Amino acid sequence: MNLAHLLARAARTDPARPAIFSGATPVASYGEWQDRAARLAGAFHEAGLAPGERVVLFQRNHPRYLEVLLGAWWAGLVVVPVNAKLHPAEAQWIIDNAQARWAFVTSDVAPSQFEALERQVDIETPAYEQLLAAGPVSMVHRAPDDIAWLFYTSGTTGRPKGVMLTHRNLMTMGLTYFVDVDPVTSQDAIVYAAPMSHGAGIYAIPHLMAGARHVVPASGGVEPAELFELAKAAGPLSMFAAPTIVKRLVDHAEAHGESSEGFKTIVYGGAPMYAADIERALRVMGPRFVQIYGQGETPMVGTALARAHLADTMHPRHGARIASVGVAQTPVQVRVADGAGHDLPVGEVGEVLVRGDTVMAGYWRNPEATAAAIRDGWLWTGDMGALDADGFLTLKDRSKDLIISGGSNIYPREVEEVLLTAPGVAEVAVVGAPDPEWGETVVAFVVPQTGTTLEAFALDAHCLSQIARFKRPKRYEIVDGLPKNNYGKVLKTELRRRLIGG
Repeated sequence: MNLAHLLARAARTDPARPAIFSGATPVASYGEWQDRAARLAGAFHEAGLAPGERVVLFQRNHPRYLEVLLGAWWAGLVVVPVNAKLHPAEAQWIIDNAQARWAFVTSDVAPSQFEALERQVDIETPAYEQLLAAGPVSMVHRAPDDIAWLFYTSGTTGRPKGVMLTHRNLMTMGLTYFVDVDPVTSQDAIVYAAPMSHGAGIYAIPHLMAGARHVVPASGGVEPAELFELAKAAGPLSMFAAPTIVKRLVDHAEAHGESSEGFKTIVYGGAPMYAADIERALRVMGPRFVQIYGQGETPMVGTALARAHLADTMHPRHGARIASVGVAQTPVQVRVADGAGHDLPVGEVGEVLVRGDTVMAGYWRNPEATAAAIRDGWLWTGDMGALDADGFLTLKDRSKDLIISGGSNIYPREVEEVLLTAPGVAEVAVVGAPDPEWGETVVAFVVPQTGTTLEAFALDAHCLSQIARFKRPKRYEIVDGLPKNNYGKVLKTELRRRLIGG
């Protein structure tokens, strides 16, 4: 079940079909992609890298990222994609923990040589091309439960953990995309604007299954004007985007009167998408959005909120549905349980559990964390949520983000949803601050829209008009911006540290 079989299949079917693009310029057909992947596998073989050994990818989004990814799989190796925005010291820790032998880098991301590597190759140098002088080799067979992708969590609360994703995990994810997210054909294109080390890169798999086009923006990242031009030139264009990226696209479309017709599907996830934001996105760009909920531990597969659900404005619970993350995707079961693992009734908040063929094999070299996360086959996600009678899951918060004030549970997201509807509010994050009397009090960090002045009393009045008094913030911090990790998630741990320090 080697994932590289997908490339061999596409190349055999239509070898001349353009496959990889730098911006609007084709750089490799499917036949050329296969040949280069097989030659790179030959270089690995000549160097003595055995199946199962780890190869790190620490580079900005680049067309050759896909070559290295498939070349490593062709050779039976495990890829370790590392976010290009990490500090080299953080990348070094991952290299050491993964016990990687080789790394493929770009010099803007990795300016110097990492320790403990047998070889470090800059993909933009002749040294990379020299590797392709090796003769192509046959694809190495891998069992379904062999590891294909070692994904390191963002590590917002400590050292990241290596999530072991198997060929079966990723093959199942790819097939699920067609059923629960979006059908794909060879006429489609996926654009990699978000980091290829994360969900955007994983979505290469379903598009490879369909023989679609793979487009890396010339900028290598998120430039809304560039993406709208690519949508016109290369559409129908699909992409994975964190909510922060969606907001930038919507802002650009609205400010410049851009048509969104070139975009086929924008899959969003990885962080909360507030109801007000998705309503605006639908109004400005139309019905081309699908929400997915998953974790690195069950890659891109948990629940999905289909475009049909988003578009069904006549449904009596439409407002609640668009604030949810949808229903369980086809290959998994999703339930909400208490701390002992007992199912909770409809509407009650508990921890979200997921079981199915996309759930990871475990954490790399960390059996204790694996045992804590997977119990009786169920992945304990650490996310708090509630299921309605129709099976729609609404996330509340990470379990660690729950605020307990005066014995009452307060879910920050509920407060954030309200504050985002207040005039002049651009972004908001709600956390708990230690309090000797109440245990914790609610604090809101609020970012104003450009040119707007916010007043705490007005924000307070807005909250009191929509939520219970005990839930409303006791303090409002007006800030220029919120601290975020490399994937756009707000670092609430940093906000809590500010409160303790201040």
